[in-house]
Amino acid sequence: MVQQHLSYEEMTNLGCFYTPQKFVDKLIAIVKANVPDYDKHVFLDSSCGYGSFLSSLYPLRTIGCDIDEKAIEKAKLLCPGCEYHVANTLHAFTRASIDLSADKKLLIIGNPPYNDTTSKVKNSIKNSEPCAIDADLKTRDLGISFLLSYNKLQPDYVAVLHPLSYMIKKANHALLKPFYDNYRLVDHCIVNSQEFGSTSRTKGFPIILALYEKSASGLKYSDVLNMRFKTIDGKCFDLKHDYVKNYIAKYPSKYSRYKDGDILFFTMRDINALNRSKTFIEEWSDNAIIIDKKKFAYYCYVDVFKDYICKLPYYYGNCDVFIDNAAFLAVQDVFVTKSMEKHPWLKEKAAYTENRNFHLIDDYFAKLFDL
Repeated sequence: MVQQHLSYEEMTNLGCFYTPQKFVDKLIAIVKANVPDYDKHVFLDSSCGYGSFLSSLYPLRTIGCDIDEKAIEKAKLLCPGCEYHVANTLHAFTRASIDLSADKKLLIIGNPPYNDTTSKVKNSIKNSEPCAIDADLKTRDLGISFLLSYNKLQPDYVAVLHPLSYMIKKANHALLKPFYDNYRLVDHCIVNSQEFGSTSRTKGFPIILALYEKSASGLKYSDVLNMRFKTIDGKCFDLKHDYVKNYIAKYPSKYSRYKDGDILFFTMRDINALNRSKTFIEEWSDNAIIIDKKKFAYYCYVDVFKDYICKLPYYYGNCDVFIDNAAFLAVQDVFVTKSMEKHPWLKEKAAYTENRNFHLIDDYFAKLFDL
């Protein structure tokens, strides 16, 4: 359902990107297939927007909360029969806030807002703090804060959409430790962020439709690394790759000091960030990595990898740049030559053996990407 009353700037700061109906239906189907007696649970959407996730449910009690009063007014019209509260559920919100006792079975459902305030994407229109947030929930991303808020409510199940990066990036998984210590993944599917009409205007990234169950075993990061992910269109993928971060630095070192003759490379994050950012740069900045010239070929690899991102499926967007190291080393001269061709000024800074068999790069990526 498309929201109608927020400006693009307000949508960005509140992280309000409303969910396509087919994803609402898919998540509800996952719940019905995996939660015994789901209709005996109280259902709560603590960022309900227009109430899309509440319209197809007939449980014991259905509650929708949102900080946006106009969204709640719309939800009451579109999804009557539910209980609604105008509330900031990231601030001083407990079960008592909605008169829900600790013994009631609770299932939280919905698509919580996400808005990474540290991301360069749309940074010019983002506020550092879009709403009041409890200290123990405050993170750089609203979506992560919402998952932490779910943990405080201790639901039996959590059925939500969130960026897959919350799970597969080690730093995010660590931020979500209170949640992942208590909840395991029961079922899921992966969808493309570009299906959300107001976001991902360039390269899409993976969104997971996830059903979590309260469990003492939780979801360890090692479990994630060994997981087989499935997409909504029947494809599968995993994270069992070798990554270029195992061979070179992704971020600047605070101990490095720039001097004439150094070769500089822009900070690396994930594949989608690489798609937007620079690679080799000529001027020093806080985002500049001073490369180890003995590892110059690996930076050329990343530089050339950037040209092939368009061939990668969206679901690898939040992964680090991956590599088949043995296959790369066999043709590294070709990668270096390609980078020298792209950035002629590098020829004054690094020696290389020219090898213009560029078809070998095509062959390498065709195998690496399984094209």
